[in-house]
Amino acid sequence: MKAIQAYRFALDLTPLQERVVLAHAGAARVAYNWGLARVKAVMDQRAAERSYGTPDELLTPALGWNLAALRKAWNAAKSDVAPWWAECSKEAFNTGLDNLARGLKNWSDSRTGKRAGRRVGFPRFKSRRRATPSVRFTTGAIRVGADRKHVVLPRLGRLKTHESTRKLARRLEAGTARILSATVRRDGGRWHVAFCVEVERAERIPTRPQAVVGVDVGITHLAVLSTGEMVPNPRHLDEAAQRMRRLARQMSRRVGPDRRTGLRPSNRWERARQQVARAHARVANLRRDGLHKLTTRLAGEYGTIVVEDLNVAGMLRNRRLARQVADAGFGEIRRQVAYKAERNGGRRIVADRWYPSSKTCSDCGAVKAKLPLRVRTYICDSCGLALDRDLNAARNLAAIAREVTTAGSGPVAGRGADRKTRPGGPVAMKRQPGPAQADKTGTVPPQGGTCRSVARAH
Repeated sequence: MKAIQAYRFALDLTPLQERVVLAHAGAARVAYNWGLARVKAVMDQRAAERSYGTPDELLTPALGWNLAALRKAWNAAKSDVAPWWAECSKEAFNTGLDNLARGLKNWSDSRTGKRAGRRVGFPRFKSRRRATPSVRFTTGAIRVGADRKHVVLPRLGRLKTHESTRKLARRLEAGTARILSATVRRDGGRWHVAFCVEVERAERIPTRPQAVVGVDVGITHLAVLSTGEMVPNPRHLDEAAQRMRRLARQMSRRVGPDRRTGLRPSNRWERARQQVARAHARVANLRRDGLHKLTTRLAGEYGTIVVEDLNVAGMLRNRRLARQVADAGFGEIRRQVAYKAERNGGRRIVADRWYPSSKTCSDCGAVKAKLPLRVRTYICDSCGLALDRDLNAARNLAAIAREVTTAGSGPVAGRGADRKTRPGGPVAMKRQPGPAQADKTGTVPPQGGTCRSVARAH
């Protein structure tokens, strides 16, 4: 089985190497801004000509948005726009033009309805101070050193890595991996190189292929499993909030840049900014490490993982919960479970967004009309079950796996109810429980169905 995987390593660059990498990142930004300016000029000119009543066949010729057209236009104008173009690799300019082509395509697809999700805005110009330095290499000498402490990139030469590259080097030596590209990027004050690799993987199966687990994510506990395990929420952002506030106040007292007067920042301000960036990067790294360990363990042990389709973007608009939701990383948990379950031979089931997992009794199937968020214990009015609300929701999520075929082909087909319907009248079809299809909404299982399915799963 072939898969695309990324290997990311920290770099220890010398001051000279850092200046060379920054020059390549600056070249990518110059090509991006030049292409965007040219596209905007052509679009504005055509819009003005249309307002004058000019026929379409007489309008200014449109500029292609794909990478090939942008690259052709750049090669024709680079001697005038950037006389120093020979000092940098061609991949630097290709990086900027490729980013522009992707941004324009995403904007166009979102505008015409071809792209789902939130509307994508028109690309904006990149600033030297605000943009993240990055350059991507797809051709040339891209190698991992034999000593497993260096990498070789075109025009950048031999770069020392902060950590060993043995994980990637072993696959390359065995012939089970092929490097497709390498991206050098500065993140949190440290440079990293990320290799996009095509890997040949052996078929895997989870430790318990028939086991089903429901995962209910939350703020009190990061994840509550239907098995009864409660994963604590480390709250990395809250732990580092006091230090981050102190560093931010310290930076505000320094002399920073002023775009209106052209004042350059002081060295003390630059050092303070780097400390703030490292503090934020440390929180992000801690969060990423914890989520990877959790999702790797779930995907390696359980054959079926059931998660919720949460409206994370809507939760982030709640000013009372936005910070805690962002710190927990609900969307990242679902994303990692998706590809790790597939990689390990398992399957992931996404419950319908409107499935009342917290309001449904996992013992008798009764559904409460209302359950405020402040109520942390679920008490069933029908059978008297008293259970932690998150554990109750996790058990209901695990029960949804009963409604999905073991082959993973989707919800079990509901039996039609059109036999006793009068001819010519509307046909009443049974609504599918569990995960909804397309425009259908899921319903709760019948009375007693939830507890029986959980018992079979365990």
